Amino acid sequence: MKVLMLNGSPHKNGNTAIALQEMEKVFQEEGVETEIVQAGNQAIRGCIACGACREKGKCVFDDLVNEVAPKFEACDGLVVASPVYYASANGTLVSLLDRLFYSTGFDKRMKVGASVAVARRGGTSATFDELNKYFTISGMPVASSQYWNSVHGRLPGEAVQDEEGLQTMRTLARNMTFLMKSIALGRETYGLPEKEIPKSTHFIR
Repeated sequence: MKVLMLNGSPHKNGNTAIALQEMEKVFQEEGVETEIVQAGNQAIRGCIACGACREKGKCVFDDLVNEVAPKFEACDGLVVASPVYYASANGTLVSLLDRLFYSTGFDKRMKVGASVAVARRGGTSATFDELNKYFTISGMPVASSQYWNSVHGRLPGEAVQDEEGLQTMRTLARNMTFLMKSIALGRETYGLPEKEIPKSTHFIR
């Protein structure tokens, strides 16, 4: 089992990192391999809808997106964590996810996804919903916890005081591990669900 963890904070050792590290402890106890990729401090531009990835098999902008793509393909689960800015995820992380999910043609079904939002006070549920949409449009089961996946803290390091938030992270990691292992067993026994040819309809005709 492998889990790829994307830290969308520009601060490598901030409160978002504390949330991910709390999950990482549980993954290690469960024998799950992890890798944390620091994304929030990278120069990542947004998608320009050029469509070149359909021909090249990768994004035309050769940055962290193309570096992360094979790791995403190889993993069993993806954790996406972001600080909350104006009740939404960090724009750098959103740019990465837009291009990563759009430019990669491999089958993402049954990879387990989990989103984590970290804030001083509010906006975590909006960010949580925003990040989960990447999973649900890709056929990825979403891991849940005992509460919405959020941790609170303003100054660097304050997240360690959020006992409920850290417990939520540990529960999330355990639930995610159970899901990944269960899906692996189900894949061996039943295979993946039948996939229909996509139908694309439009409102303007």
